Amino acid sequence: MRVLVTGASGQLGRDVVLACEASGDTVFGVDRARLDVTDRDQVLAAITGLAPDAVIHCAAWTAVDACESDPERAFIANALAVRWVAEACDRVQAHLVHVSTDYVFDGTKPTAYHEWDTPNPQSVYGSTKLAGEHEALMLGVGAAVVRTSWVCGEYGNNMVKTIMHLAEHRPELSFVDDQRGHPTFCADLAPVLRRLACDRRSGVHHVTNQGDVSWYEFAQAVVVATGRSAEMVRPIATADLQPPRPAARPANSMLDNVVLRASGLALLPDFRESLAGLVARL
Repeated sequence: MRVLVTGASGQLGRDVVLACEASGDTVFGVDRARLDVTDRDQVLAAITGLAPDAVIHCAAWTAVDACESDPERAFIANALAVRWVAEACDRVQAHLVHVSTDYVFDGTKPTAYHEWDTPNPQSVYGSTKLAGEHEALMLGVGAAVVRTSWVCGEYGNNMVKTIMHLAEHRPELSFVDDQRGHPTFCADLAPVLRRLACDRRSGVHHVTNQGDVSWYEFAQAVVVATGRSAEMVRPIATADLQPPRPAARPANSMLDNVVLRASGLALLPDFRESLAGLVARL
């Protein structure tokens, strides 16, 4: 399979490239320096020129708080860019797998969100990612949207690395205990993105590691994996964060992987298994 991966220098994109290469694919990994996905002419030229069988679109502006102060840039990067990618995919009949987020939901549901729950984003970032979903799904059966959450990996910046760094330099850490979700590890997610592309599956899929936790509980799990005591982490409320975060976070980010389960596709492992491996590698 010929696969083009956007955002290939990002934490998820790098693992997607590795997963595709490990499966024997011909991989074209492009970052912003090689392909500005907000430039329609560049996108059309790249995708029609390479004629891939699939495009896994990882590129996005994921600075959640920064999006609040520059919504136009956020919509261009996270929505209009997806339109250009989808348009180019349509021209060469490449299957599109577009990566989205738990931020499309408002976080008020008491149980995990499934793929048919109605989105209601509460932030600019969430709104732009939902708009990107709509652009991708205009391809109909030619596209799959993958919502994921709390993404961590070996490459780039993420919460596991942040917690590990803080634990090395502070005797006590504070993390919120009123936001709950599913940590997801890039090395587990990437092969599923490839599988959806290879199978040319369509529609919305929720793909996360199994096991739900609060950020407080997740931070405890990380410090324990480094050999430290869970007691060094204390819980706080989101309202007590200083300084307050500009963008609203969903209190409930749990995503139920109904479509994977019902389709007979393997679910990602419990996050604790993958966390132990990631901490060991880091």
